[in-house]
Amino acid sequence: MAERDGGTGWTGATIRVQSVAGMTKVPRFLPDCPATAVRSRPIEIVAYADVQLLDVAGPLQVFATANDLTPVGSPPPYTLAVVAPDGPVRSSAGLGLAAGPLPADDAPVDTLIVAGGRGVHTASATDLPAWIAGRAARARRVASVCTGAFLLGAAGLLDGRRVATHWTACDALARRYPEARVEPDPIFIRDRDLWTSAGVSAGIDLALALVEADLGRAAALAVARHLVVFLKRPGGQAQFSTALALQAGSRFDALHAWIGENLSEPLTVERLAAEAGMSPRGFARHYRAATGFTPARALERLRVEAARRLLAESRLPLKRIALLCGFGSEETLRRAVRRCVGAAPGAYRRRFAGEGTSREGASREGTSDPAGI
Repeated sequence: MAERDGGTGWTGATIRVQSVAGMTKVPRFLPDCPATAVRSRPIEIVAYADVQLLDVAGPLQVFATANDLTPVGSPPPYTLAVVAPDGPVRSSAGLGLAAGPLPADDAPVDTLIVAGGRGVHTASATDLPAWIAGRAARARRVASVCTGAFLLGAAGLLDGRRVATHWTACDALARRYPEARVEPDPIFIRDRDLWTSAGVSAGIDLALALVEADLGRAAALAVARHLVVFLKRPGGQAQFSTALALQAGSRFDALHAWIGENLSEPLTVERLAAEAGMSPRGFARHYRAATGFTPARALERLRVEAARRLLAESRLPLKRIALLCGFGSEETLRRAVRRCVGAAPGAYRRRFAGEGTSREGASREGTSDPAGI
């Protein structure tokens, strides 16, 4: 049984365990949706041999759950189909997918989603890109998950567009489709009617964003809760932490740990070099070769990551966070967070703050962040 929270929305539900075949019979408790939600939108997820299983199953389950949570008596918002050039296909994980054949060009479609996987390059050398180009012309919007962006590129859909893909494939995608503006950090990007996401689980974030665009934020959050997704991440959330990104330079692991303990201090290249036992010029050269970042860029990212953690987990005012993380001023913090995350500190806090760490709580601590700027 679902329960209301003071009329503000659904806070939870008791759902009896169902078999996969019986999943459409779960109690329905999706919050009221806009009037535009009454039309069922055809969604096609494109698979092929050696497709990444979660690239298909993750988004599919998001839309299926939105259907499951539709109020009794209302039509489901989505009509779902997994399609492939040769019907049923085997995923790279070894699990077969009961995909249907590719629909005719004139068949109705609202959203076309192309999954990624290690079979994407083989699929790109077939007639599939031409079919995708034809379907894209009919669809309201087109999306890719992970390396599915390579198929969109082969279909001629990436020129002049901002694009996300798995971080390990960004350089290859940029080389193959130089007219695309490949961005390595975001979990997903929306460029008008084109949506692209980073790797694997980021497809769930993208699908939740599509549900939010269709049915509203309350509906997307209801789906996220039902799927036990801890946070519905906006596209500006980075694919992985800066600390993880810097692990390739294990030579400097001790230095990174020291930086983490001294972020509030003025950390110049000279001071970092001294801590590493190197000359400033040699340190800058070896650090970039080992990590792919200049010392200044890495330091900014580490400081922004610490600030993001405090924004999400504390009610400290922005001025205090700026000092703790070594930015010196609130304005410097704002600019750095916008540059690295793509969102203002206030907007980031509102999206990620847990219970008891809301913007209102931060305001009581003496800060302000009008309109999130």
